[in-house]
Amino acid sequence: MTIQVPMQNISPLTPQQMAHIQTVIDECSAFQLVWLSGYLWGLSNQANNLNRNTSHSEETDTPTITIVSASQTGNARGLAEQLYTALLEAKFKANLVNARDYKFKNINQEKIFILITCTQGNGEPPEEAIALHRFLMSKKAPDMKSSAYAVFGLGDISYEHFNQAGKVFDNRLSELGAERLLERVDADVEYSETAHVWRIKLIEVLTKRVLIPLVYPLSHSHSKDNIHNSNNISYDKDHPLHARLLINQKITGRGSDKDVRHLEIDLMQSNLQYQPGDALGVWFENDPDLVKELLELLSLTGEESVTIKGCSTPLEKALRQYYEITVNTTRIVENYAKISKHPYLIEQINNNRCTLQKYAQNTPIVDMIRHAPSTIDAETLIGILRPCTPRLYSISSSQAENKNEVHITVNIVRFSIDGRARTGGASGYLADRLQVDDEIRIFVEPNNNFRLPNNPCTPIIMIGPGTGIAPFRAFMQQREHDRASGKNWLFFGNPHFTEDFLYQVEWQKYVKNGLLTRINLAWSRDQKNKVYVQDAIHDNSKEIWRWIQEGSHIYVCGNANYMAKDVEKALLEVILKFGAMDIAEAEEFLNDLRTQGRYQRDVY
Repeated sequence: MTIQVPMQNISPLTPQQMAHIQTVIDECSAFQLVWLSGYLWGLSNQANNLNRNTSHSEETDTPTITIVSASQTGNARGLAEQLYTALLEAKFKANLVNARDYKFKNINQEKIFILITCTQGNGEPPEEAIALHRFLMSKKAPDMKSSAYAVFGLGDISYEHFNQAGKVFDNRLSELGAERLLERVDADVEYSETAHVWRIKLIEVLTKRVLIPLVYPLSHSHSKDNIHNSNNISYDKDHPLHARLLINQKITGRGSDKDVRHLEIDLMQSNLQYQPGDALGVWFENDPDLVKELLELLSLTGEESVTIKGCSTPLEKALRQYYEITVNTTRIVENYAKISKHPYLIEQINNNRCTLQKYAQNTPIVDMIRHAPSTIDAETLIGILRPCTPRLYSISSSQAENKNEVHITVNIVRFSIDGRARTGGASGYLADRLQVDDEIRIFVEPNNNFRLPNNPCTPIIMIGPGTGIAPFRAFMQQREHDRASGKNWLFFGNPHFTEDFLYQVEWQKYVKNGLLTRINLAWSRDQKNKVYVQDAIHDNSKEIWRWIQEGSHIYVCGNANYMAKDVEKALLEVILKFGAMDIAEAEEFLNDLRTQGRYQRDVY
């Protein structure tokens, strides 16, 4: 049964809320609709009674718990929403906001401040929290002696600066005088249980602290970008879409040192929605040959039974589908060293942390075991490994131009250890084992911090070497579909023009038809002196400044550790030179562009 809810101009509901309501109504029987109307009537009466009975002093005296999510891939945002819901259920007054929307200059007015943050790149905060981080680390940071706080950090222990952003925020808030409600948590990639325990502890602490909790606050401080598209609700990390691979095409030349693939995936009338700037989550399976090699090294058959989420599963299947066996970590090295008691591994552990980190990064799990053989049982092996996690790839298509498809651009990780060929877990799966028409499990990870300007007349500058070009292909498809009049400028770089010019024909078409106003290319290996995109920025600094003055939005996509830092340094030099500013003023100017959404980065 379908009943259309009339959309009146005077409705206080947002279009997103109306869409949610319509979805629920479409699924209800006549009897259920009658029950629902009574339920909603009861809620409205309860709310009115609460408004009448809540005294002015309670409204004033009860502190609001502010939750700020600083997310890069959506995990921190998801946990913040879970905490917000839990606080409402516990009858606290709470406010939830994304870091990019947070008015951080008033942070000292917070009575209770909860930060859930991830870490990106070389220990930096996520993009949407950079402005908050720089403010807190500056001389402008206020005294926070009247505030209490808690920090939950999300990270990946395989990286050297594990959860560095959370550690820095936690220490700085304490230095500014804020009271720590409970100890910071540094969560690894499998964080669900850790977060659940933390939420319970936090609510216990808050219950003791807040003596007059309000009953269900009637306002919800989500920005419009916090609301997920209703069409995407059924597809997420835990409930992926089972789609079909349409195209797997290598787009680098035969002589290239890189193997870059263009993949097109059929959404099969699924109604899965995405926007330019979003990422595609891809679940993968490990290489059966690598699994076999690992089993042989440990004298296991693969038929041994292990328990996964309460179910008995053959070890071979567990290693192929459920556990990470390509990326090593310091924790895995330490745990395996205790089991094997191999002198070389013990030596790595006894060295400084930096040496151990480099060993883990450069030595895949199977090669660690090859160098330090041991005999362990199946459950022990599973116990030291990490669960598989999906990989995220910038979407390189616009749904306006590709209604039932999604495209990604993937750099295939290939290397060798002692003459043995190795590939990345996900990239090897996509390039070598996934065939056209095979099923692939995917979901969309929204990235509201990497969006085209709302005004189609706004000029944009896109800086994306290598596969960093992916989202800009989506941007151009969208701008062409929208007939956007804003100017478009691309900076792209790679080793060689003839082998590595990704999507060359398409960019040439955009130049020819006038959609792409300017294009600057940097080929690092085509001449004696290496040339990178930051060099092209230096060479065009005067024109870049003119575009900035005209209101241009600047986008950067690619490597966080090297390229993104060099590009930011180049942009600061442009501002210094043509803005007649000192370094502090230039940094403040760039930070203002960031908070205005005019300087956005998708770096990894």
